Amino acid sequence: MSESEMKHTLRTKGRLMSASEIERTLVRLAHEIVEKSNGSEGMVLVGIKRRGVPLADRLAKLISNIEKCPVERGVLDIQFYRDDLSTADLRPVVTPGAIGADIVGKDVILCDDVLYTGRTIRAALDALFDHGRPRRVQLAVLIDRGHRELPIEATYVGKHVPTSSREIIEVKFQEIDNDEQVLLVERE
Repeated sequence: MSESEMKHTLRTKGRLMSASEIERTLVRLAHEIVEKSNGSEGMVLVGIKRRGVPLADRLAKLISNIEKCPVERGVLDIQFYRDDLSTADLRPVVTPGAIGADIVGKDVILCDDVLYTGRTIRAALDALFDHGRPRRVQLAVLIDRGHRELPIEATYVGKHVPTSSREIIEVKFQEIDNDEQVLLVERE
C-alpha cells in the first residue's frame, strides 16, 4: 500500500501537541537531561533517523544554551539493523564516523520521536555498539505510547500517551514535514 493510500485509511482523532507545546516539552527535557547528567561534559546526543534527528539537534542546541558549551550530535541509521525486515543474513557494513561523533567512553543519549514496541531502540543499540562502546546509553523520546514488546524504557519522556493498537502517533517536525505538531490518528 502506498503512502497516499495509507493516509486515506487514517482518521485524525485529535492534536496531542502544538508547536509551542513541543517547544516547551523540549525545554523541559533539556533541563532534565542537564540535571540528571550533572552537566553536558562527555555527552553526545544521537538522533535515530528519521524524526529522532531533529529531536537530537534541538535538544543539543537547548542544552548548549543552558550549559554555555557545545554538545556533540550524531545521526544513527538503523535500517539494516531492524529485526522486522527480511534479510539474507547480511551484517551491515559500518563506516567509520558514520554517526558523525565519537561515542567511545561517552554518555550517549539516543533520541527518537515515539517509543512504541521497543524494536527500533533495540536496533539502534545494535547499530550504536557497532560504532564503539559508550560509557552509558540513555533514551530520550518525545512520546511514549506504551505497548512494549521488549524490556526497554526511556530515561527522558516528553509525554506519555496511552494508545490502542489501532491508533498511531504522528509526529511532524518543521525540518522534515514543514509542519509542527503531534497528532493521534486511527486506522479506519
